[in-house]
Amino acid sequence: MSRFRLYPGVAQEEVLLVHCGQARFVWNLCVEQQSWWNPRRGPAPGYAEWNRQLTAARGACDWLAAGSVIVQQQALRDFATARANFFGGSHRRPGWRRRGRGEGFRIVAVRPGDVRQVNRRWSQVRIPKVGWVRFRRSRSVPDARSYRVTRDRAGRWHVAFAAVPDPIPAPGTGGIVGVDRGVAVSAALSTGELLHCPGLRPGEKTRLVRLQRRLARARRGSQRRARLVGQIARVKAREADRRKDWVEKTSTDLARRYDLIRVEALPVGAMTRSAKGTVAEPGRNVRQKAGLNRSILAHGWGLLVARLEQKAPGRVERINPAYTSQTCNTCGTRDREARESQAVFRCRGCGQQGNADVNAARNIALGHQWATTWVTARGSDAEGRPVNREPQHCTPPLLVDV
Repeated sequence: MSRFRLYPGVAQEEVLLVHCGQARFVWNLCVEQQSWWNPRRGPAPGYAEWNRQLTAARGACDWLAAGSVIVQQQALRDFATARANFFGGSHRRPGWRRRGRGEGFRIVAVRPGDVRQVNRRWSQVRIPKVGWVRFRRSRSVPDARSYRVTRDRAGRWHVAFAAVPDPIPAPGTGGIVGVDRGVAVSAALSTGELLHCPGLRPGEKTRLVRLQRRLARARRGSQRRARLVGQIARVKAREADRRKDWVEKTSTDLARRYDLIRVEALPVGAMTRSAKGTVAEPGRNVRQKAGLNRSILAHGWGLLVARLEQKAPGRVERINPAYTSQTCNTCGTRDREARESQAVFRCRGCGQQGNADVNAARNIALGHQWATTWVTARGSDAEGRPVNREPQHCTPPLLVDV
C-alpha cells in the first residue's frame, strides 16, 4: 500500500464523513445480523445476499440512497473478507465500528484518469460524490485499481493505493544478521549495532501527561472533553509517525545489506495481552504488565518483522527464542546468571563479556545452534566445543611486560 496525505476542503470533508458513516452503518448491520443468526435457520447470508438486502435498504432509506453505492458495497465486501479470515484462523472476529475510530472506505474500479498530477508536489484523486481532492505527492503514485480513504484519530485524512511494491533484491554477499528486539534497545544487531526507535520527546511527554490529567477531570459529553481527546490524539499520532518512519527505514536498510535476516519467533499479540484477568480470578501486577505492553508496542516489535517479511520475502527466518539471552555466543555455555544486568553479559565459562542484547542477537544469527545442536557423548558439539559443562570461573591473564 502506498499511502499519501489527503487534504480535502471543508465541504469535501463533510461528504467524506458521510461516506465513512455509511460504510460504518453497513458494517455494523452485518455484525448485528451475524450476532443474531442461528445455525438452525440454515447457512448464514453471504455477500450476494447482503447486496440484495442493501438494494432494498437503499430503496427504503433516502439518506442511504443518496450516498455512494460503491462505498456501501465495498463495506460489505470488507466484512465478508474479515469473516472469512476469522473462520480461517488468521484474524479475530469482526466487531463493531465506532465513530472516530477506524474511519474509512474503499473505492474500486479506478481508471487511469481518476488520478492526475497537478505539479511536482501535489496530485489529485477523484472520489465519488466528492470530486477532485488533492493529496501531497511525496513519491511517485503507483497504478492501482482501488484505493482506500482513511481518517485517523487525530483528524488527518490519507489515501492509500492498493499496489504491491516490488521486493528489495538481495545484495548477494551471503551476509547473515540476527536481530534481537528489546525494550531498552529497540533492535540489537549481531554486528554490534544498537538501534533505538524514536518516541515522544521530553516536552511532548510532559504535555501528554498534563492533557491526560485534564481529560480525567473533564465531564463526559462536553466540548472540553472532545477538544482534549483531539489534542491527545495528535500527540500520539506524532509518536506513531516516528515509529512507522523508523520501521520503514530500518527494514529497508536491513533488506538491502543482508541476504538472510534472522529474528526471534515472538508471539507479540500474546505477549501484549492484558493481565487484568476476571472478577473471579483477578490478575497480578496488572499495572506493571500494562506498562510493559505499552513499551513493547511503542518499539514496534511486530511491525518491524512484518515489514521485513514484505520487503525481503523468503529471506526472513524466525528462530526459537529459548535461551538466546542466557547462552554465550562464544563457548555455548548456558547460564541464567551470566546476564548480570539488562545490558551486561558475562560468561563464567570462558570469561567473554559484552552487551547482553548483542550476545542474544549473535545467537539468533547462528540459528541458535547451541540450543539445537545434539550433544555428543563427550559433552561437545560437532566442532568440539563444550555445550553442557558447568560454568567455571575464568582467571584473567597475567600482564607481563616485555
